Amino acid sequence: AAALSLPVVARLSGAMLYVVGLGLGDEKDITVNGLEAVKKCERVYLEAYTSILGVPKERLEAIYGREVVVADREFVEQGIDGMLNEALTMDVAFLVVGDAFAATTHSDLVLRAKGLGCKVKHIYNASIMNAIAGCGLQLYRFGQAVSVVFFTETWRPDSFYDRIKENAQLGLHTLLLLDIRVKEPSVEALCRGKKEYEPPRFMSCATCARQMMEVEDVRGEKVYGPDSMCVAVARMGQEDERIKTCTLKEMCNIDMGGPLHSMVLVGETHPLENDMIEMHRAAAHDFLPPDQVPSQYLSDL
Repeated sequence: AAALSLPVVARLSGAMLYVVGLGLGDEKDITVNGLEAVKKCERVYLEAYTSILGVPKERLEAIYGREVVVADREFVEQGIDGMLNEALTMDVAFLVVGDAFAATTHSDLVLRAKGLGCKVKHIYNASIMNAIAGCGLQLYRFGQAVSVVFFTETWRPDSFYDRIKENAQLGLHTLLLLDIRVKEPSVEALCRGKKEYEPPRFMSCATCARQMMEVEDVRGEKVYGPDSMCVAVARMGQEDERIKTCTLKEMCNIDMGGPLHSMVLVGETHPLENDMIEMHRAAAHDFLPPDQVPSQYLSDL
């Protein structure tokens, strides 16, 4: 008899790839549906490329009753096919901090899985895209979200400026998603063909604000300025969540503690939003002196 193709094997086996959002806090933020799915999977992977969880994977393993394999950038780019082939014959869980479809990376994963013949089930959860409403700004008054990456001496991408401009013209708030660099190969290592990585870096609100000010100085279109109102959020959904509001100039010296940070450039506001902004107003002790704000650039590390 002819051998069955992998897609046919997948259909007959009933195997499933579960793409599971974990929420923003800790191992307990998974939904009941998500937990039930994970507990019946033979393989469990934790994506650690587009975001990070605020607890070590051992805490996930304790509550899920399964070994959790960390899928870093290298795994996602080079080893993902092995995981997808597993999902043809067994139940596999792919865990994502927040919600899986807040990042386009995971849409690509699902397309590849479907192309191989995998059955896929999505289990949704909270992400920064909706949790940002916890700062008091209304979600329907947000425009396009933008990403802000670390500048280098030779690369200062400013495409976010144009998206902010479009939002501002409509009076809308802009959510800024700040750069995460985990297990990034160094340029020198790439040139030598070696596996050496930069130190992990998670952009702070202070670094983001300074880069935004630099871009405004260069572009000069007055899309925003030193007195523009901003919201800084850190570790949303975790026990030590912080929310602070201040001007963009003040934001350059804000101390929001450890990662992950996100930021909002505030557009036109409703009176209720103004009350929430005032409630979260940063105090003097929330700022560092300008000469004590740590640099996050490789040249200074």
